[in-house]
Amino acid sequence: MPVTIGHSPDADDAFMFYALTSGRIKTAPYVFEHVLQDIETLNRKALEGRLVLTAISVAAYPDVSDRYAILRSGGSFGDGYGPVVVSRAAMSLPELRGKKVAVPGLKTSAYLALRLCAPEFQAVEVPFDRIIDSVQAGDCDAGLVIHEGQLTYASAGLHLVVDLGKWWKKRTAGLPLPLGINAIRRDIGAETIQAVSRLFSESVSYALAHRSEALSYAMKFSRGLDRANADKFVSWYVNDLTIGMGPRGESAIRRFLEEGQTRGWCKPAVLDFI
Repeated sequence: MPVTIGHSPDADDAFMFYALTSGRIKTAPYVFEHVLQDIETLNRKALEGRLVLTAISVAAYPDVSDRYAILRSGGSFGDGYGPVVVSRAAMSLPELRGKKVAVPGLKTSAYLALRLCAPEFQAVEVPFDRIIDSVQAGDCDAGLVIHEGQLTYASAGLHLVVDLGKWWKKRTAGLPLPLGINAIRRDIGAETIQAVSRLFSESVSYALAHRSEALSYAMKFSRGLDRANADKFVSWYVNDLTIGMGPRGESAIRRFLEEGQTRGWCKPAVLDFI
């Protein structure tokens, strides 16, 4: 039975999907077909229900909650770290008001977190891998950086305005910032949902138990990070919370979406965790 799964071509996703991609665990009778797209593209695909299992921004989940349930495994949380806002010249958070800020997508969790954190600003959608270039060139006053740019912005001569993961943890008295989840289509049936969920959790566990092997594969998607920084990045977003988010992860997701809903930026959603 073919199962289409969507995830980003990034080191952390490659790491957690490694065992499924490389046949390191037995998946019969399921055959996994991988679709690699940036997260904003996957958010849009989820609206159409194209993929059986897909990575999706937590902020985008309310739009598809009637069609998808949330897997407890595979979540990406920023536990005291996360997407960062950077600028070419040193700037304080209040100084973002009215400024042009390059963002990686209007349905990304990073964008929702910034809206909760910052005064009003002008959002300019820019592909995530061009945001640092956009800020360096002066096309935007600041940029909301995700993925490996969180580790490399300083080497590009940019200044930190705010670390959203650190801001969120302080705001919520210790909750991690929920960024990405894996969602599974409800219409495939309970038996298949449980089987696919188990296999995906096994894939994450395999990667963590065979770290060097899985990291070597993930390096193909690290976009210029050396092995030490790729390992650091993976450790940020593939860890115990990824194996199973538990009550702490669920609470973080609920709080994040409730805040978005209170501001009128997220639809009400029934959160089903599997």
